[in-house]
Amino acid sequence: MTDQSVSKNTPDYLSLLRLDGRGFVVLGAGQGIGEQTVHALAQAGARVLCVDQDEGLARNIAEAVGGIPCVADATKRADVQRVFDTARKHFGRVHGVVDIIGVAGIKPFSAVDDESWDRQFDIVVRHAYLAIQIGGEMMKADGGGSFAFVGSLAGNRAIPNETAYATSKAALHHLVRCAGAEYAPYNVRINAVSPGFVRTPRLNQRLSEAAWAAINEVIPLGRPATPAEIAGPLLFLASDLSAHMAGEIIEVDGGVGVMAKFPKVTFGPSETPTP
Repeated sequence: MTDQSVSKNTPDYLSLLRLDGRGFVVLGAGQGIGEQTVHALAQAGARVLCVDQDEGLARNIAEAVGGIPCVADATKRADVQRVFDTARKHFGRVHGVVDIIGVAGIKPFSAVDDESWDRQFDIVVRHAYLAIQIGGEMMKADGGGSFAFVGSLAGNRAIPNETAYATSKAALHHLVRCAGAEYAPYNVRINAVSPGFVRTPRLNQRLSEAAWAAINEVIPLGRPATPAEIAGPLLFLASDLSAHMAGEIIEVDGGVGVMAKFPKVTFGPSETPTP
């Protein structure tokens, strides 16, 4: 027997994933996770402003999905204001933002100088602060919207030689939590995904196949994520499927974050491993 009271209240879940006609801004759209996220949003029906510092990359991804290219430095307030003004001009209103921007400075903490420390925080935290302050107020005035940021496993765990990067990502995570709580009453949802190792074009240039093989050993799923596997959760956060989420950080790391470091040992038949 079918419970009619349940069936008639069941949503059309596929329609909750759709973004038909909604205007989205993707910051860092040109390659890797950003490029795949633009495709994901566009396939769900969104209209996309493709923002990148590289004019060629911005134009290429915009042409691929019928979006609008925009060249900007997201660490500069005037540029971010122009991005959102451009989006509103073309879309009428901004329904969402997906922010991919971030570069990892990897070096011993003793080698971090003032310039690299400040640059790390600019490229990870400052642009997010500007996007929320400018875009969030715009969404607030227009009835709501969503932000989806890309954090990092490094913001949750200590990783060798990534103190500056990890600290900036931890700051981004807490910005998402705090701003998420502040803007939630206005139906502006601010959330993030926290990836582990991802085979992006930038990391493929920096890491050898031997390095990737070593990385595989610490990932319970046995491999790093593809950019598309991060774009999927970002699409979820952009859609109405995540309508009751605010200030959340979703770990998408192949299980790395749930593992405790433990030596590879062989136990005898009567032995039980203990912490």
